[in-house]
Amino acid sequence: MSTLIRQLAGAPWMQGVKDAIPLLGGYIPVAISFGLISIQSGFSVLETILISTFIYAGASQFLFVAMAASGAPLWLVVIMTLLINARHIVYGPNLAPYLSEDKKWMPLMHGLTDQIFALAHARLPQLPEKERLGWYTGAAALAWFSWIGGTALGAIAGGELTQRWPLISEVLPFALPALFLVLIVPRCTSLLWSATIALSAVTALVLKIIGYPNMAIPLAAISGAILFYALKNQRFLGEH
Repeated sequence: MSTLIRQLAGAPWMQGVKDAIPLLGGYIPVAISFGLISIQSGFSVLETILISTFIYAGASQFLFVAMAASGAPLWLVVIMTLLINARHIVYGPNLAPYLSEDKKWMPLMHGLTDQIFALAHARLPQLPEKERLGWYTGAAALAWFSWIGGTALGAIAGGELTQRWPLISEVLPFALPALFLVLIVPRCTSLLWSATIALSAVTALVLKIIGYPNMAIPLAAISGAILFYALKNQRFLGEH
């Protein structure tokens, strides 16, 4: 029995779970907030949980329930949701080289979020190739189930929680930005990454200020990616 426990503890997927535990501090509060907002927007508890299970897209879920509740046409809701998630066009190809050539990893991209991408991009290069898929599976699964669980808690008991402790409703919106900050700061170890992150942040902030919040995330991601590869290629050419 003890041998089995040691084997499980040392499994790549278990290490992924351990590495993803800090994400829960951001995921669960924001998921609770989404569950509460979804119920207030007219969705049932089951519908709310299914949204988090199958859409699983953070900001897109908030936009989805808001637009649906306001009576927006379905085609517009779908387009806006896909637009916000366009950043995954950048995420996927950046992780693919670190994962096995076995295409089993492709369905697991449903679990790819901003935070999982940041964590995986930092950890996967440090792992042996045979352990990477297991690590990613464990990390992504923990994040997904915590999001679903937080959503269920918010949908079922969110109203009672905020009535009993009003401060919760003030604190919840800061959980995810704080989590992003913790993930991003350790990457600022070079001019390349610092410039990329700074441009992305400024782009998102400017678009938000001038009235294009829904465009802020995808355009900031695209601008950061363009700068990253432009600087990287320039450095490569300079070395040759």
